[in-house]
Amino acid sequence: MSKAFLIAAPWSNSGKTTVTLSLCRWFSNQGLNVQPFKCGPDYIDTIHHSTAARKPAVNLDVVMMPEEHVIRTFNNYQQGTDISIIEGVMGLFDGAVKDQGSSAAIAKLLDIPVILVVNASSMAYTIAPILHGLKTFDPEVQIAGVLFNFVKTESHYAFLKEACDTVGIPSLGYIPPNEEIAIPSRHLGLHIDKTFETIIEKAASHITSNISVSKLLESAKEINKIAREKAQVKTPSKTKTIAIAKDEAFSFTYIENLKWLESIGRIVYFSPIHDSQLPDADYIYLAGGYPELYLEKLSQNVSMCNQIRNAANLGVTIYAECGGMMYLGKMIIDEKGLAHSMVNIFDYSTSMENKKLSLGYRKVLFEGLEIWGHEFHYSKILNDQTNSSIGKVFTARDKEISTKIYTYKNVYASYIHLYWAALKPKDICI
Repeated sequence: MSKAFLIAAPWSNSGKTTVTLSLCRWFSNQGLNVQPFKCGPDYIDTIHHSTAARKPAVNLDVVMMPEEHVIRTFNNYQQGTDISIIEGVMGLFDGAVKDQGSSAAIAKLLDIPVILVVNASSMAYTIAPILHGLKTFDPEVQIAGVLFNFVKTESHYAFLKEACDTVGIPSLGYIPPNEEIAIPSRHLGLHIDKTFETIIEKAASHITSNISVSKLLESAKEINKIAREKAQVKTPSKTKTIAIAKDEAFSFTYIENLKWLESIGRIVYFSPIHDSQLPDADYIYLAGGYPELYLEKLSQNVSMCNQIRNAANLGVTIYAECGGMMYLGKMIIDEKGLAHSMVNIFDYSTSMENKKLSLGYRKVLFEGLEIWGHEFHYSKILNDQTNSSIGKVFTARDKEISTKIYTYKNVYASYIHLYWAALKPKDICI
């Protein structure tokens, strides 16, 4: 029988990602089949989770996805596993609007217990009223235990454990600080190499040596075997091919989006960095990623740029999001102000100079269709001569914003990472 728990925190920067990666790797090293999940729209943490668990991670998000889709997705992926580990997002009750889309919302929807990771480096018994508030604020959220992070001594931990005893929440141990297990900045590029592997292995050993894994498993919920739901999947067409960019520069995808594409056609992958030949395809998907880290290579691959531009001119359907959208512009300007030519389907350029973060959920309304996604980027658009955008874009608070969806013939490009896996193929006429 499978077990499941959700790792959350009272606030960000508590160490929940490191704990999640460590537990995924430790359980995997024990020979268990571990299924990782991530609350929210994050497509970077899922890549790390997949590496740690040796199994693709899946997003669960009640803002971008209907609740029934979240439940169905969780049920489908947890089947046949030994343990499902869900990493939360931000603080426990932090959502797009109040607690909408929060870790707590996912825990309630799936009836999964929460393991809190608390950064207790500058705190002792004061954690008691904080834990009390988290426990009583929403009784439907089951806080099953606490892991205290960045705790150096047993004497410090004694105060924290007393706080748990007072509040009535089990303490599962403490984790001493260790600079050797710090995860590299998630916005410097995803270099999943031997160094990263070493960090994960060290983290798995360090964290599990200082906490009670047996108590943690006792706190987890047993998930009854639910019959796998039979999705209404369309048989892939042998005459339709979908070419998906996949390499160091383009890697931000949702696994369910890819499975949705597999249900309607034959998938082939290509690299805008390394390949000289664009596959023959009816549709081209350019996902987001880190094109700004590979500008010279992307620019030098003139053959690929020309072929993608020619495909656009011939009417091939192309969908590009964020990094893919930047690639389809005239040029990308790096942090030093150097310009690198790109595909040049659109007249705009994008720049990494004077970086400023833009992020948030996005609701797109287009020809009667409502579809949700997420915007996350540091670049900005320059020389944008486009006066209009297809559809309208709103925040989670229903405020219309200026984020555009660009079109040229059958090319569609935007900063927004859309989640279309909950839609039916006929809804978007692909």
